[in-house]
Amino acid sequence: MQESGTTAGLRGIDSVDGTVAWASGTGGTVLRTVDGGAHWIRCAVPDGDKDGTTLDFRGVQAWDANTAIVMASGPGDKSRLYKTVDGCKTWRLLLTNPDGGGFWDPYRRDQRGHLGILIGDPVGGRFPVWRIDPEYSPLRLHHAPKAHKGEAAFAASNSAIFVDDVFFDFWIATGGKSGARVIKRIDHDFDSFGFDTFPSSVVPVGQNAESSGVFGLSFRKGPKTADREKDFLNGIAVGGDYSKPNDAQRTAAWTADGGNTWTASTIPPHGYRSSVQWGESIKAWIAAGTNGSDISRDDGKTWQPLDNGNWNALSLPFVVGPKGRIGRLNAAAIPKP
Repeated sequence: MQESGTTAGLRGIDSVDGTVAWASGTGGTVLRTVDGGAHWIRCAVPDGDKDGTTLDFRGVQAWDANTAIVMASGPGDKSRLYKTVDGCKTWRLLLTNPDGGGFWDPYRRDQRGHLGILIGDPVGGRFPVWRIDPEYSPLRLHHAPKAHKGEAAFAASNSAIFVDDVFFDFWIATGGKSGARVIKRIDHDFDSFGFDTFPSSVVPVGQNAESSGVFGLSFRKGPKTADREKDFLNGIAVGGDYSKPNDAQRTAAWTADGGNTWTASTIPPHGYRSSVQWGESIKAWIAAGTNGSDISRDDGKTWQPLDNGNWNALSLPFVVGPKGRIGRLNAAAIPKP
């Protein structure tokens, strides 16, 4: 456990390299460490002289110790993006939600670490999607995926999306009364942002309730190959029902074909999970939620409990939660297979 210096609810975390990391949360809170978490420094509040302290920063994506973008989630114009290039001394507003009834959920960079994708809850029957380039103005996609009745994405951990390369593929996780889906954008030509290219797959996670579905989604890079379509075949979807944190039924599923089909975990995590990530150094997946964390060494087919802490989001080796909770993974303490 680490000393965060705040009691804010933390839901955003992005580890640049295990030494530099950024975290974000309620009350306009943004934190930064440059020494592996030995010291967490509180940043200037974006728009702190206006209404910044009322914002809930559910997501943060960082490039280095000086450059990061934070995403506020909230109704209408309470959903915003801010950028800093000076180690969070000052912030520039990049985008305010133009949809009065909208609510932003996840914002994630691609695997090259440059461009990103921002998703919101359905507006006019479709999930709004923006392409975020830190050097240029945000671009809204002309055609976004259609939403089912009662379907939404979740902002619990800023991980309801996984972005391979924004010129090619990304995956969106959903839930709600209509059930859980993973919606994939497939590239059909270089400039296919104007085309409706979003097939979807049903995922056996959650219980068809407003508070359930897939909350966290991630893929791992496979063996090196000239065929980029084989890069992200193995993936994990985690979730359940956040109103029933100790219910272990239908809390995780796995795919081995890039998200075309999903299979429920035989031994699932021991409760609702909001975030999941592949740990390359430990060759295993870790999932975290409000009643603890779990580990899987067989690509999500079975899970073993790690702890019973209260967590919201992962960016290994860090995990964050309510009331300023920040932990750092101690790989040496992980139970042996």
